[in-house]
Amino acid sequence: MKKRTLGNSGLEVSALGLGCMGMTWAYGAPGDHAEMVALIRHAVDLGVTFFDTAEVYGPLTNEELVGEALAPLREKVVIATKFGFALDSHGGRGPIGLNSQPAHIKAVADASLKRLRTDHIDLFYQHRVDPAVPIEEVAGAVADLVKAGKVKHFGLSEASAATIRRAHAVHPVAAVQSEYSLWTRGPEAEVLPTLQELGIGFVPYSPLGRGFLTGTFSADTELADNDWRKTNPRFQAEAMRKNAPLVDSLKSIADAKGATPAQIALAWLLAQKPWIVPIPGTTKRARLEENIKSADIVLTSADLKAIEAAASHAIAGDRYDARGMALVNL
Repeated sequence: MKKRTLGNSGLEVSALGLGCMGMTWAYGAPGDHAEMVALIRHAVDLGVTFFDTAEVYGPLTNEELVGEALAPLREKVVIATKFGFALDSHGGRGPIGLNSQPAHIKAVADASLKRLRTDHIDLFYQHRVDPAVPIEEVAGAVADLVKAGKVKHFGLSEASAATIRRAHAVHPVAAVQSEYSLWTRGPEAEVLPTLQELGIGFVPYSPLGRGFLTGTFSADTELADNDWRKTNPRFQAEAMRKNAPLVDSLKSIADAKGATPAQIALAWLLAQKPWIVPIPGTTKRARLEENIKSADIVLTSADLKAIEAAASHAIAGDRYDARGMALVNL
């Protein structure tokens, strides 16, 4: 697979990474453990070198999965994980709030290193900006981890342009990870221009609209009770009906290119900037192989114009509920 460098950081990764969250958390029942280990290793065989996880996914179990799968291949891959949430005392059912206190960041790093079976974290993101802790203190704590050799690069997730600038002034930010796709265009207004100016890479998560842009959803789709999307505003029946024309248009464009809607959505992202590296997630080998082929699709100016036209109508539904929306772009 082609390689890309995240901004001026020197951190080189495959043009597409693999988001591992859904293998253990959020989208229904976790995948079979042995199958997920095999899937991650198959991704490496196909040229993927960039793997994304987080302490809060599971919680904890996703890092353990990624660590087990990649331990024999550690020198070939780049592992990104995240800090910034407070978990209950047992690691339990998920986040109970934010916590980016410097001492907590360092404790999370040590625990993540053990779960990941490695001596360094390649890219350590603040998962969500914590209004209770100045971003300068967060950057300073990660800088200490870099000096100690435990972390190689510092990242932010869902941070505003102003926060990115403040953090970058203390310690270089290698990459920012935020939701970005044909149905989530928010970063284009301020974040992407800031990253371009500062030489910071961008890692879009949910580049396929949490699966919606694959064309496999309709207003009649029934989601499992333990699928996080069941309560997501964009996955309510009325919102899906209103957003269906985007996918219908993508299908038409994809058919003309001999591709799938997912491949066109990913190819569009790759065409935006050379320092953008999407991280689509999957639990299926066929989907992994399909996604990877998008890196070889060349979109013409006419293709890009058609895609822009398809994505020009307003998207129905917020991308998170009110609680989740309160934690982004801080």
